[in-house]
Amino acid sequence: MVRLFPAARRAIEADRAEPPVWEADIAAKRDLARKTAAAEAKEEVAEVTGIDADGVLCRLYTPEDVREGVIVHLHGGGFVFNDVDVHDAACRRLANRTGLRVLSVDYRRPPEHCYPAAPDDVDTVIGWMRGDQLLGTLPAYVHGDSAGGNLALVAALRNPGVFAAMVLVYPFLDPSMSTAGYAMEDGWREEAVWYWKQYAATAADLRDPDLGPYLASDEQLRDLPPTLVVSAEGDILTAENEDFALRLADLGVEVVAFRAVGQIHGFWRHGPTFPAAESVMAMTGAFVNQHGPNQHGPNQHGPNQHRPAGHP
Repeated sequence: MVRLFPAARRAIEADRAEPPVWEADIAAKRDLARKTAAAEAKEEVAEVTGIDADGVLCRLYTPEDVREGVIVHLHGGGFVFNDVDVHDAACRRLANRTGLRVLSVDYRRPPEHCYPAAPDDVDTVIGWMRGDQLLGTLPAYVHGDSAGGNLALVAALRNPGVFAAMVLVYPFLDPSMSTAGYAMEDGWREEAVWYWKQYAATAADLRDPDLGPYLASDEQLRDLPPTLVVSAEGDILTAENEDFALRLADLGVEVVAFRAVGQIHGFWRHGPTFPAAESVMAMTGAFVNQHGPNQHGPNQHGPNQHRPAGHP
């Protein structure tokens, strides 16, 4: 039986009060997420800059006392939902905790733009970044939560040698949904099926490891950079995430896997609600610093943890 902390139980109860995702008005749900995110308290960072990376819009967060390095962040939301605005507060915290620049990518989303639009956009950003006078000279890392974890892993597979390390927070990887977690009740399997159907342009895409990197071959995976995998105990993806981490370890990839006990899918983005999110931010900072150009990093809480931000 899955054990959940009180905040996780309350979040599930609130979610059950909403219609299932396949009945939702996608545009309205996106708009509500942006409005909710706009009302959140946000930490101060030194600079927030909008960037056009060869046609793909991004947002670059620069913390005070910035160190060398840039994290490419790919947001979750089942490929369909969320954007750089929804992830603004989380990216500010990520920049402050790591002391690194964070480049948040506003990739195209289905159903308007199905696979491979999103990973192609990420490739475009990586190509632009490598040619940029500043970012092209910095150590690069890739980070994603949920569907963004999928895109982060695909980016590492498509661009070998680019990233010094990778962080995957409860990544959504397996369109075959073959692991034990998918036996959980409460409609989560049906929701996962819906997301994969939105993302895939054809049924054949669901068998393509470029869409579902859990299906990648050992040869494709063995040269991945050092990887941190974070899973949540009350998540259908936990078995998938942990099986994947064990597979990477068997292939000789440097991998660390952490299960957040009592947490649910989505906790990472909601720091004020889930204290474990702050711990994962600190863990991420420690992990990327371990694989950076120097071996001593910023205070895990960052210089601006409690200062509210004005609008950039």
